[in-house]
Amino acid sequence: MGDINFGRMKSNPWLRGLLLTGLVVLALWMARSEKYTFSPNTTFTTITGKHLALKDLQGKPVLITFWATSCGSCIKEIPHLIALYKQFHQQGLEIIAVAMAYDPPDRVVAMAKELNLPYPIVLDITAEHARAFGRIWATPTTVLINPEGTLAKRVVGAFDPADMQNRIEQLLKSTSPSPIARSMG
Repeated sequence: MGDINFGRMKSNPWLRGLLLTGLVVLALWMARSEKYTFSPNTTFTTITGKHLALKDLQGKPVLITFWATSCGSCIKEIPHLIALYKQFHQQGLEIIAVAMAYDPPDRVVAMAKELNLPYPIVLDITAEHARAFGRIWATPTTVLINPEGTLAKRVVGAFDPADMQNRIEQLLKSTSPSPIARSMG
């Protein structure tokens, strides 16, 4: 009693269809009800020991990428992240790369050094940051926070570099002083 006969399920297309429909409905319900929030009180500690409090970065756009050294899409995104950092950091963009809890710290540090990553790298050993940003489990996941400190965009999977560049440009335009304020300064 209580055992499931999977052999019977394999031979019964109606039962398989019902199970598949149930799984699809459950997945859609979970995705629809997912609220992408984050804690503005999050403080990151980088692999160099520097502390970055998210609330101290308010007034700037912040791009946070959750990644892993074993994630092919994450590795393919790195050149785009470096390009965004080089193009926009002087204008105020901050990029923080958070390595997932399952990623061996020595591999993360070695890759950061090998690729000479210009932006801060954080080890999320206890998965506190993944939880703080809405239970992130898939890599890459990119979170773009606007200068007001609220969520501007969340992308699960590889982001579109042109779209991300455009979004960052728009956020930076919204934070730059008006021509009148510049002439008065």
